Amino acid sequence: MATRRPAPPAFVCTECGWTTAKWVGRCGECQQWGTVQEQGAQTGIHSRVSALAPTAERAARPITQITTTDAPRRTSGVGEFDRVLGGGIVPGAAILLSGEPGVGKSTLLLEVAAKAAKSGRRVLYASAEESPAQVRLRAERTGALHDELYLASETDLATILGHIDAVRPQLVIVDSVQTVASSLIDGAAGQPSQVREVAATLIRVAKERDLPIIIVGHVTKDGQVAGPRVLEHLVDVVCHFEGDRQTSLRFVRALKNRFGPTDEVGCFEMTGDGIAEVPDPSGLFLSQGATEPGTCVAISLEGRRALPVEVQALTVSSSAPNPRRVVHGLDSSRVAMVLAILERRAGIPTANLDVYVSTVGGVRFTEPAADLAIAIAVAGSIQHSSVPRTVAAVGELSLAGEVRPVTQAAQRRSEAARLGYEQVIDDRSKTLRAALADVRARSTSRRDERDIPPF
Repeated sequence: MATRRPAPPAFVCTECGWTTAKWVGRCGECQQWGTVQEQGAQTGIHSRVSALAPTAERAARPITQITTTDAPRRTSGVGEFDRVLGGGIVPGAAILLSGEPGVGKSTLLLEVAAKAAKSGRRVLYASAEESPAQVRLRAERTGALHDELYLASETDLATILGHIDAVRPQLVIVDSVQTVASSLIDGAAGQPSQVREVAATLIRVAKERDLPIIIVGHVTKDGQVAGPRVLEHLVDVVCHFEGDRQTSLRFVRALKNRFGPTDEVGCFEMTGDGIAEVPDPSGLFLSQGATEPGTCVAISLEGRRALPVEVQALTVSSSAPNPRRVVHGLDSSRVAMVLAILERRAGIPTANLDVYVSTVGGVRFTEPAADLAIAIAVAGSIQHSSVPRTVAAVGELSLAGEVRPVTQAAQRRSEAARLGYEQVIDDRSKTLRAALADVRARSTSRRDERDIPPF
């Protein structure tokens, strides 16, 4: 079978449009010199965009003449959620809330919907994962029943838009975007093309009607938002709801926010009656008993909040060739590094000990500011000395044994002073040896002959 040869390049005159199969210096029609140019190969698709003059309202202006006004916000009724959003929900905003399965996303949004309905705003809750009876049972348990809260169980995008036209709400919640499908796109719900179309349509409705829409998104096993990455680019706010299933504490973090800061964190607690706000979580991560050897309080920074976190360490002599290193709530690699620094730079042997390090309350404390508290806790466990309740530690350790400053150091010290900590051991001690000496001067010794003798 003969192959089809591509069409030879065509040359066209820019003055009169005369065409020829080969280039010539002068146009054969208008006799103009230098006006014949090569024309691109014909594809059969003629696409041409005509210039459109903008209206007076949309005309480009110097940036110095642009006036700025704060976008009006409406409170969601949940103060911690408003904190993460930057003060409230902006009309026309598209908010994406992601989180692990069962962490409490639907419970939180049902609480937000109920509080908004009680404030006089009509809310449409479109549940594509649960039946209306299931949502009603949870609403009865959490006290989220109100006549202005409308519930629909739909998985079709067109039907959800029809509910929006019929109910005319002031807040829409879609749970979740991965379970809603559009009939205009081929494929099952949850596929990238479906997620992209559903999200784009909902966002367009939000912008056209100044209607805030909160969308629930699933996450992958790596903790990332499932679906195409464009989903996070399309929405205005991306929030992540996280927490350990073994504990009742939950955090909402803003990963993207076009209307406010992205370093705010909302704190919640799961209870039998639903989800409760924790405006001041300062005492959640501290033990309630007397101080014991092997404990030290560090000041963690969660967003803009400085929280005291107690680090506990337990050391036990071991005859195994590879002693155990069990870590919970901290970065295991940083704990291993701190143990090496303790042995090399501070002269405290840890190679023949099983070391267990954990935080209180199930909180994760993975920032470098925990290094000094880990070192003091491990050293206190080995030396049987307890750190007083009035002393906290914040600092990053270098491999040379230096105590380096951490971010927001002034805010951490201010929060420590507010909570009653009279002294903060930090980079002012310069080295780990000096920091341990400062703690030792204020510590109380508790020696037990059955344990390892102090070094």
